[in-house]
Amino acid sequence: MSRADLSKNPDEVSGMFSKVAKGYDRTNALMSFGNDALWRVATQKAVDPKPGERILDIAAGTGTSSASFARTGATVIAADFSPGMIEEGRRRHPEIEFVEADATKLPFGDDEFDAVTISFGLRNVEHPEVALAEMYRVLKPGGRLVICEFSTPPLAIMRLGYDIYMKRFAPTIARLASSNPEAYLYLRESIEEWPDQGTLSGMIRGVGFTRVAYRNLTGGVVALHRGRKPVDPAVRASAARRRASRQRAGTES
Repeated sequence: MSRADLSKNPDEVSGMFSKVAKGYDRTNALMSFGNDALWRVATQKAVDPKPGERILDIAAGTGTSSASFARTGATVIAADFSPGMIEEGRRRHPEIEFVEADATKLPFGDDEFDAVTISFGLRNVEHPEVALAEMYRVLKPGGRLVICEFSTPPLAIMRLGYDIYMKRFAPTIARLASSNPEAYLYLRESIEEWPDQGTLSGMIRGVGFTRVAYRNLTGGVVALHRGRKPVDPAVRASAARRRASRQRAGTES
């Protein structure tokens, strides 16, 4: 299996990322023309890690962002469901704790983390709303959620240019730079199918987060979404009832 498809079978997606782990960061830098570094800086500022805080970095890959968070004095857990990514991450960053974990079934207790972040990983989850609910669960009241993900440029001219780049030029770069260029066909397809900024914001609110907002990066090619787990117990209880109602509706449909 060289690539996953849009069914996003967890084993297939995990295996695909394991195969590209060693060259993953280099290929991303080339395909984004170095913008990946700017996106990491923006994410770091949004997470705002502080000494003594516990940060969960989901879909951490090789741990590049996790290591940056840890340099602030925060305790960082780097979680990923790809064994190959975790192996490469541990080799590069032995000072970071890596955990193999499915975002829809996080192996952590309730209210454990001051911040939870995921960069370019939510799009690869089979059931993203379940993953968002898990992120909500493991956050402390008042905790911060930061999601950095590919999105939809609001300007038509930007959307057109981005579409041309992804269809005509990105595959060539992937063939030259990646050990598994077919995996980057999945990248394009998954971006095309991913909801826009407003829809993702609604999903984040839907699991109970408040203070939900986003800002576009690189003309909306990427969007940085933020939210907070409410401190007020009554607000959290109301969110829990809404989640339970949606789960019942999904079971009955």
